[in-house]
Amino acid sequence: MQFQITKEPMSILEVQMSAGEKITAESGAMVYMKGDVEVKTRTREGGLFKKIKVTALGGESFFVNDFIARNDCSIGLTGPPIGDIVKLEIRQSSGFIVQSGSYVASTQGVLIDTQWQGFTKGLFGSEFFMLKVSGDGDLFVNAYGGIVKKELAQGERMIVDNYHLVALSEQVRYNVIKVGGMKTTILGGEGLATECTGPGSVYFQTKNLRELIDLLGINQRAETTSNSGVSFGGFRIG
Repeated sequence: MQFQITKEPMSILEVQMSAGEKITAESGAMVYMKGDVEVKTRTREGGLFKKIKVTALGGESFFVNDFIARNDCSIGLTGPPIGDIVKLEIRQSSGFIVQSGSYVASTQGVLIDTQWQGFTKGLFGSEFFMLKVSGDGDLFVNAYGGIVKKELAQGERMIVDNYHLVALSEQVRYNVIKVGGMKTTILGGEGLATECTGPGSVYFQTKNLRELIDLLGINQRAETTSNSGVSFGGFRIG
């Protein structure tokens, strides 16, 4: 199986597969298919409670699609944000914590769950839940804007605005902090941030989706209230 990410920042993930190979993708992620590809729709792996957690709390769809190659073929996949797609290598010894709603696709062996962060840990944007990714395989995530990777050495620290943080490896210690005082928060446009301490990898996005929402004058609270419920295959129920 070979991967190619093209057209950044309007990214598309192109996957070249041989007979018998399989990749799993978020509902609605497919852009095109070329060749003999079987598509099987199923619920996410794990028990019912885990599936509901990832859907209701992690911002992902209840159903996913398995794309199975019957011969040499290719498929194109993407996510909703206008921005980069990156590949995270998931290994038994090194998982990742990633921004909820950023999942595009994954290979066999990748396990996805939610992780409660509480009020004393780093929060990705306004989310209380992020996706905890473990197992052995490749994960593809999509975020708004460009995605930049920084490697932190042992004990090296980095502060990232919560609305820009995309992913960090499990080895990274992280904690929510306040940037400046009340004046900075109100007048300077800064507030809570996540302090990351190495060793490990930190990924952040160059653009802030919350700022785009504010720029467009979208009432996020009204949208959230009117669309509350659980997402099934790209549709919300409740």
